[in-house]
Amino acid sequence: MKKSDLKFIPNFFDRYIALIDDNINLIDGLKTNETIFENVSEKLIQYQDYRYEPNKWTPKEMLQHIIDTERIFTYRALCISRLEPKALLGFDENAYADNSNANHRSIENLLKEFRLVRQSSTILFESFSENMLHKTGICFETKMNTLAIGFVIIGHAQHHINILKERYYTPSV
Repeated sequence: MKKSDLKFIPNFFDRYIALIDDNINLIDGLKTNETIFENVSEKLIQYQDYRYEPNKWTPKEMLQHIIDTERIFTYRALCISRLEPKALLGFDENAYADNSNANHRSIENLLKEFRLVRQSSTILFESFSENMLHKTGICFETKMNTLAIGFVIIGHAQHHINILKERYYTPSV
């Protein structure tokens, strides 16, 4: 299914979905997006402990945030596809970052984890029928469907790559 198949785009998450081409197929997008860090991995190593402002995340913390967020969103997609009747809670991204231990890990290890989590996410989304992709649920007071969550996962990673390029790395990236 393509982004153009979305029947509605959830508020707040529209900024992530907007980063994706309208003709991208969800599964192809997840697979292509799996390699999103390959072109910037050298820069990740170079700037791994850099903070462009006090209290901003390091690239390692940002990468861990992408991994954590993807895990949470795939859980939400699973819940919604299985018709979980309860509203799903949000999470405090800063508390997760503060308690992630990301800065004590290597970039290579974080990238390996990202690829494995993405492969797992891709397999999960491949398992959903078209009907399951259009199921809706509530995630922290926002109506979402499984398909939108898949595109949020792709766009969220792209959003943070853009931040890395704009605020962490030199303009030549």
